[in-house]
Amino acid sequence: MQVLSLKNIHFVREERAILSDIEIQANLGEHWVILGKNGSGKTTILELINGYQFPSSGQVQVLEHTYGQCDVREVRKKIGYISQSLYEKLNPADPVWEVVATGEFAFLRFYEEIPDEVRKKALRMLEEVRLPHLADQALGSLSQGERKKIMLARSLMTSPSILIMDEPCSGLDLFERERLLETVNRLGQQNITVLYVTHHIEEIMPMFSHVALIDDGKLIASGRKEDVLTEANLLKAFQVPVSLEWFQGRPWIKVL
Repeated sequence: MQVLSLKNIHFVREERAILSDIEIQANLGEHWVILGKNGSGKTTILELINGYQFPSSGQVQVLEHTYGQCDVREVRKKIGYISQSLYEKLNPADPVWEVVATGEFAFLRFYEEIPDEVRKKALRMLEEVRLPHLADQALGSLSQGERKKIMLARSLMTSPSILIMDEPCSGLDLFERERLLETVNRLGQQNITVLYVTHHIEEIMPMFSHVALIDDGKLIASGRKEDVLTEANLLKAFQVPVSLEWFQGRPWIKVL
């Protein structure tokens, strides 16, 4: 089953080509990384998949729904989305379990009594990311890494078919990054398609099967990660010569 498809996507704003001829097809059982420099068009691709933007030309299909021929709001209910911009809209004074519970209805906060079954579900999601002990703490009191895991728990409240993660390790130190990546890697055991955006190649965990490598809005290569992640392709994407090594299912680079 095809989970999402971007066909011949062009995205132009103010006469500037943001994306040109982007083609990505993700099938059930695959987990994708969109890899590229800052400003290469990665986040724009996410906005197209979420239906927050629409291409100048080309076709976007998500979960067998063709955008422009369906109610995008209904499709979004099956998409979990993690981004820094979403976190900034939440109330840092709210207790962690309540922030997680807002994911059930795509609220930013509650203004009425929260159903008991939703509270229990939120607590289960906190156990899923191994942070049940933080349930009653204020969101703003957590570390950066803990906040990212809380956003992950919130996104899982609706059991999404697709989980989109926009640079979730941004701002994390080595310790918190590796703890978050360990949690992300466990998502490979669930019935969910993960789409992960980053400009750091070392964040590509073993669970990820495919990579779309882009630069300046153009696709350099896409497909199985072992085929896409080559020294020649990385040079095209980052304009820096590197040597590439694989260790325990993860790619690592050295700058030459």
